[in-house]
Amino acid sequence: MTQTAIPYVLMRGGTSRGPYFNRVDLPADRETLSAVLVSVIGSGNALNIDGIGGGNSVTTKVAMLSRSDVPGVDIDYFFAQVNVMDRTVDYAPTCGNILCGVGAAAVELGLAEVTGPTTTLTIRATNTGARITTTIATPDGAVSYDGETVIDGVPGTSAPVELQFNDVVGSLTGALLPTGNATDVIASIPVTCLDVAVPMVIARADSFGLTGYETPLELDENRAFMMRMEAVRQEASQLMGLGDATGRVTPKFGLLAAARDEGSVAARYFVPHHAHPTMAVTGGQCLAACLLVPDSVGAGFADLPDHGPTQVALEHPSGKLDVVLDYTRGPEGLDLRSAGLIRTCRKLAQGHVFVPRHVWS
Repeated sequence: MTQTAIPYVLMRGGTSRGPYFNRVDLPADRETLSAVLVSVIGSGNALNIDGIGGGNSVTTKVAMLSRSDVPGVDIDYFFAQVNVMDRTVDYAPTCGNILCGVGAAAVELGLAEVTGPTTTLTIRATNTGARITTTIATPDGAVSYDGETVIDGVPGTSAPVELQFNDVVGSLTGALLPTGNATDVIASIPVTCLDVAVPMVIARADSFGLTGYETPLELDENRAFMMRMEAVRQEASQLMGLGDATGRVTPKFGLLAAARDEGSVAARYFVPHHAHPTMAVTGGQCLAACLLVPDSVGAGFADLPDHGPTQVALEHPSGKLDVVLDYTRGPEGLDLRSAGLIRTCRKLAQGHVFVPRHVWS
């Protein structure tokens, strides 16, 4: 055989899509692994024409799963973000949308067993250490993708996937507010540097002269804004203790504006050099939490109680994302215990993906 065959399941997880692998079916060393994933996705071409990527950052994501040896954890989830164009792989972040498919993919790959009409698994996101409980529909001893749950940004309906995120505060930096401040001013732009599920730099849209209701295409084509945003992100990364952000997707960037469709706030999320077409699950948690932090750029957008659970509705370009936050807010600050969401996933294909033998033999 002139190519190397690798078993995989192709899944849509939330509003993202990508291959899910059993970690043991991939090379152990990071350099070879990156070369394999670049080949699988077809990075280096805007269409990913020589791989199975989709020419967009939400379709060039990879999940690698394994049975966990950590007590109380069923599945370890290792995430990789493959760049569409520059043949690089970032292992620093995790992805909450791809996470939506982890429970189902673990069963499909033989890494987890069905336990009844529904199956609940505890997942460890190894990139960040976060633990997530997921519950999937498994009637008749198999994963079911049929249901009536709708999520904005995905056509049709599917079975619900329940997610409960724990240990989300300080995902990479170890602190809710990595700079120690609720608001910092960088290049005349007030920002909140927040680390909930993913480290983010968050600003009000009007600080950049934007409405906050722009489409992703309008934002991507606004090169003056994108250059200003990247300069702010780069400086914020240093202040957050994350070092040089060049070539890295963290910290992410977000914009907030007043809600206009009965939500809690309007939000735009960047990945980070393009506007997300919908909303990331991890980014949604961070943006929602920003509304709770006194003196942050998100304070005042919504009248939220001092304790949860409370639902925060984020208006994004394709609809809304509802995040349920469990927290207590008082004189000593914000104690954020968990965040919950309901999403969907669907198996799209299963079999083998092939890479040239010179990449991995």
